[in-house]
Amino acid sequence: MATEHLEVERKFDVDSTFVLPDLAGVGGTVAVDDPVEHHLEAVYHDTPDLRLARARVTLRRRTGGWDAGWHLKLPTADGARRELHQPLGEATSLPPRAVAAPVLGILRGAEAPPVATLDTRRLVTVLRDADGRPLAEVADDTVTATVRAPGPEAAAEVLNWREVEVELADGDEDLLAAVAERLVAAGAQPSPSASKIARALGDRLAAAADGSGAQRGSTAGDVVMAAVRAQVGALQDADVMVRTDQPDAVHKLRVACRRLRSIFAAYRRILDRAVTEPLRTELRWLGAELSDARDDEVALDHLREVVAAEPHELVLGPVAARLQQTALRAAAAGHEHALATLADPRYLRLLDALHALLDDPPLTERAERPARQELRKAVRRSVRRLRQRIRAARQATDAERSAALHEVRKAGKRVRYTAEVAEAVDGRRAKDLVAAMEKLQDVLGEAQDTSVTREHCRRLGIAAEAADEVAWTYGRLHALEQRRAERAEEQFWRGRRQLRRDLKAATS
Repeated sequence: MATEHLEVERKFDVDSTFVLPDLAGVGGTVAVDDPVEHHLEAVYHDTPDLRLARARVTLRRRTGGWDAGWHLKLPTADGARRELHQPLGEATSLPPRAVAAPVLGILRGAEAPPVATLDTRRLVTVLRDADGRPLAEVADDTVTATVRAPGPEAAAEVLNWREVEVELADGDEDLLAAVAERLVAAGAQPSPSASKIARALGDRLAAAADGSGAQRGSTAGDVVMAAVRAQVGALQDADVMVRTDQPDAVHKLRVACRRLRSIFAAYRRILDRAVTEPLRTELRWLGAELSDARDDEVALDHLREVVAAEPHELVLGPVAARLQQTALRAAAAGHEHALATLADPRYLRLLDALHALLDDPPLTERAERPARQELRKAVRRSVRRLRQRIRAARQATDAERSAALHEVRKAGKRVRYTAEVAEAVDGRRAKDLVAAMEKLQDVLGEAQDTSVTREHCRRLGIAAEAADEVAWTYGRLHALEQRRAERAEEQFWRGRRQLRRDLKAATS
């Protein structure tokens, strides 16, 4: 059975003469345990091209110490690391399927054999508060790393170093900062390596990163490829979040898909369309597969908030309970479908194709031109497209207007994502355009969201009536959502003059 905890720690490099300072009284520490010695052996697994290490993921099998077993460490947005732990089993040469499952989207079908073995002599000192609770653990590690070079004939490399780790238990960030300050005063230096395996792999990891198609400079191709690389990374991070059932994961994965599609479309004069158009098709498929789960989540959460705010006398029957049950069922079904989608060979082929594009960017001749000039042209084209959609919405009939405004919203997203790429070279003007498009998305998003909420109201009302419940409240909710859509449309048209000024300022 796998367990999980959030790892918050800091690492410090120290030399052989370093002496751990007295930490009593630091950050609320009342008692300091005598150090306890452990001997640890950790075998780290990765692909030959170090896909896990490049994604800041650690996969190891460790023996010795209180937490022996398989460990999978995943980065989080705030700099901490989520650690999944599974007890030791029979598998030794390759990680068990259950351990590798969260990172299948990173491995993409490749095996993860051992790449390094770290033998560590660890002295653990526990800091406690007045009640005896552990606040933090300070680990003084002397490490011997044996790195397996790729290829059967390559010789192994042996490295040695000493470092100190401070990991929070029941303590807080203030304690961590206070201990760090005391260690630095005693001669320790903050470690530039995020993990032991990153330090052990050293030059090999840097070479793998340099060979991944990284682009630097100020040409149009440099800037666009940097944006593509960032979004492929965001998609990869969201993939792990979906597989480990993290909040908002499906939404983040869909946003990465949309951004990539928009970049490929808006910058088709920079990137060869023969390569990017098939990718846009596959990204559209992926987004569509995940759309229902996200739309249902947003719609049902909103309806539950509306019901909670309604006067008690207007909520007839078990409306809140039915909404909650529907939300739970939808969440479970959505997560199951998302996992099935990420296991689809079609999705894994898409990941391979995206990484192939990063490794060998399909740049056109225009990619060598100055970035600001070419990116501004792309922004202007996306703005022209938005203006066309707005004119079409003005001319649409009442029956057609909702769909026409949805096209305006999609065109606004295209402008936003195109301008986000241009921020790297067009600064304030691009930022102002992004802000204007965010407002447009918020307003028209309200209207679009109600198309989902109203359908839920209709279905829930039918189900309630079939169960001999009073369905009146669902009709009221439908009317409230209809009015929400009307207000959003009215707000959009009232703000059209300001929008016109914002678009002109961004393209003049």
